[in-house]
Amino acid sequence: MPSLSGLVWGIFWIADLEPVGNPINFKPPLGPNKENGHIMSTTIEVDSAKPQGSAGPAPWIPLNTDQVVLALLVMGFSLLYLPSYLELSRSVWSTDEQGHGPIILAVSIWLFFSKRHELAALPTQPKVWMGSSLLLMGLFFYILGRSQSFLALEVGSQLLLLCAFMLLFLGQRALRLMWFPLFFMVFMTPFPEALVAVVTAPLKSAVSMVAAEGLYAAGYPVSRVGVILNVGQYQLLVADACAGLNSMFTLESLGLLYMNLMNYKSVARNVTLAVLVIPIAFAANVARVMILVLVTYHFGDAAGQGFVHGFAGMVLFLVGLILVLTTDWLLGFVFKEKIHLQVAA
Repeated sequence: MPSLSGLVWGIFWIADLEPVGNPINFKPPLGPNKENGHIMSTTIEVDSAKPQGSAGPAPWIPLNTDQVVLALLVMGFSLLYLPSYLELSRSVWSTDEQGHGPIILAVSIWLFFSKRHELAALPTQPKVWMGSSLLLMGLFFYILGRSQSFLALEVGSQLLLLCAFMLLFLGQRALRLMWFPLFFMVFMTPFPEALVAVVTAPLKSAVSMVAAEGLYAAGYPVSRVGVILNVGQYQLLVADACAGLNSMFTLESLGLLYMNLMNYKSVARNVTLAVLVIPIAFAANVARVMILVLVTYHFGDAAGQGFVHGFAGMVLFLVGLILVLTTDWLLGFVFKEKIHLQVAA
């Protein structure tokens, strides 16, 4: 899905316009403020996570890492899950509904990689019993999913294994540090078909109804029977990819990635934006269906099912991203980010 990958890198670019944590020093001229006869000066500093005085770029692998153990863990993990990824690429990830999977995997790897130095700097406080329990549970789910061709269970087991490795080698602080990359990997896990069918049906019906009512109010000859839209001489079926659970799940993942990159400290702001992404995703799905109906009505069925159909998919994520940015901008007036102040005499 090249359109989705472009939007992901667009989010990176937007987030990097204002790097979080750059030091800002402001020293006002000496004024009349005095205390005990001494003139006071104020220094405002914004905390920075970037190490100061670094001589050059940080090494790819932290210096205090046991590279032999790391290599063995990577090899073992690859032997387990590379066949799973290959199966996903041949089946689930090749469909429109789950085509976002490879992008989610690539972004998750980048998120893990970007925190490698913070992870290596943590004190070693292993939780052997907790880690061993998760390891056994993860291996059990992997074997069960692999033997029964249950991809959701097979791929989902990697989250338990990653958590187990962190607990066994570092402890609970590692899980607290890496919670977002681990949570973000949930979005690449394929859903069970039964769950998708149950949740997608009312979503498709709602999207079809809103799109049909909106176009009819605009003067177009549109009627609806279930998830089938009739416009002029054409009949369109709203498919799962156009208005299903997976497209909303993908937009939710983009919204959460945006919040993580912006690094907001306000919990209320993060929760509010995450909740509002759901109606934003619904509105983007409605916009996509309306565009396809209009294209089919004005230019024919061939145009609606050809390149324009794929372009409408890009419009879905573009509209969603614009709505997320606009909503976040509006929330900025309600939730003010706190700036750490340091007053020096």
